[in-house]
Amino acid sequence: MKKTFKLTHEKIKYPRLIESAKAEVRKCVKRNRRKELPKGVDFWDFECKFGITESEAKEVHLAEIDKHIKEAEQQELKSFYIEIQPKNGYRQKKPATNNLLMDGK
Repeated sequence: MKKTFKLTHEKIKYPRLIESAKAEVRKCVKRNRRKELPKGVDFWDFECKFGITESEAKEVHLAEIDKHIKEAEQQELKSFYIEIQPKNGYRQKKPATNNLLMDGK
């Protein structure tokens, strides 16, 4: 999803437009996570960008998108740009822990 959200409307109030943008982002993520995984892939990961305009957009983590939308709301921006692209995700093994710590010695 690549979209510039316009936050001005003659009939719809600003907080409702913000909630609508958040809902659309969540719906896009849910839709992509339901897609079948390719062989050898553990989960769907996402490359995300957020900015006032497409050219100013910077990479952010998926979990930070709500925070950035809230900041846009506090600054009362007239629009903002979001890009969410699914990519293959692979789990990484945790490093082995020291057995002495587990025994309580």
